[in-house]
Amino acid sequence: MEDYTVKSVEKACLLLDVVSLYPEGIGITELAEQVDMYKSTVHRLLGTLMKRGYIQQDVHSGKYKLGYKLLDLGMKMLSSLDLRKEAAPLLQELAHQTNEVVHLGVLDHGDIVYIDKVESNQTVRMHSRVGKRVPVHAVGLGKAILAAFEDREVEQLIHLYGLPAVTPKTITDRHQLMAILAEVREQGYAFDIEENELGICCVASPIYDNNHKVVAACSVSGPNHRMALTRLKELAPIVRQTAKEISLRLGDRPSSFL
Repeated sequence: MEDYTVKSVEKACLLLDVVSLYPEGIGITELAEQVDMYKSTVHRLLGTLMKRGYIQQDVHSGKYKLGYKLLDLGMKMLSSLDLRKEAAPLLQELAHQTNEVVHLGVLDHGDIVYIDKVESNQTVRMHSRVGKRVPVHAVGLGKAILAAFEDREVEQLIHLYGLPAVTPKTITDRHQLMAILAEVREQGYAFDIEENELGICCVASPIYDNNHKVVAACSVSGPNHRMALTRLKELAPIVRQTAKEISLRLGDRPSSFL
């Protein structure tokens, strides 16, 4: 595809990106300042986006929010993912077996994007949701995926996106991360000890496609009082087995597994 952009479309996408950061809505003046456009230009673009359902205006505050059309598109995109379809019953079984929250995530640039989540029957306060993005190095799903990469590929990602701290326990040292990834390659699973969300720990394992290319990871997460290291190690082979079964559904071969 040719490398060119349509300015008006680019501006509309920028508006959507900024509005998405304000779940309670954003006023047109502040929005215009943030995107560095004339208010009249922003007004015209918002009008078009509202007409199509991508933006809505709060009748009380007058602020602009994302419209439900985006949710519709997002759900259609998710439903088209063979990965999500194939993984769903196995994720449900994993959640039932462990009675903890189960996630499915994919790598997008420097972030893990949650594409499925199965809730636990137990009360768990967790900020994850389908569609949320988290830095790849700060979550078990990400480390499970990165471990399938060559060191030079991981180094490139670090160079591009850095190792920002999400919590005080996030790994922000490159050498420490590389050492952990070497362990993950040996074990076939990765831990997250409150690195993405304080009070939450998880164990994750990579998922491969028919070319034995890593395409995702699945995890089991729970509060640290239930997910001490001993239990994480007990859950690790269960999570790894689920990841293997999903991989088989995607066409990976049994001989490919560690």
